[in-house]
Amino acid sequence: MLLTWIAELADEPLALEPDDRPVEWETNTWWLAAEDEDRRALTVAEVVAAFERTAARLRERVRGLDHAGPATFYAWHDEQAGQLRCSTASVGPGELPFGGAYRPVEDLGPIVADYLADDEPAVVQPSDVNPGEEPELPPFPVWVRAVGAPEAGS
Repeated sequence: MLLTWIAELADEPLALEPDDRPVEWETNTWWLAAEDEDRRALTVAEVVAAFERTAARLRERVRGLDHAGPATFYAWHDEQAGQLRCSTASVGPGELPFGGAYRPVEDLGPIVADYLADDEPAVVQPSDVNPGEEPELPPFPVWVRAVGAPEAGS
């Protein structure tokens, strides 16, 4: 089922609105969760290949829209939610709309492997952080694929 959902992403509504990031986020962001049977049956290579095919199809769609600027299809493992998440934004890989630090990566394999091995959502434990202060989290990996025109100067 997960592979079908990934494939269907390429046909979902797509908004490339550089001046309206909330519309992009609402329209272009998806949450994918696999059943336990899927997690055991799927291989990392199958899931990665499905995402690569979807990125290629999105690239064709973006070109058909005559979108002249950059656009990036990206995916990450949301450990707290126990989900794979993905989105498309009209920005380059270094400008993705995350509130925290992330690290663009070319290899989706480790992200998928981590997701498939994730039995349940992570539990956030209280830490030694002072009340009112946000803990410093290490950048998390985000797989990126350009689906629009290259950034100016690239």
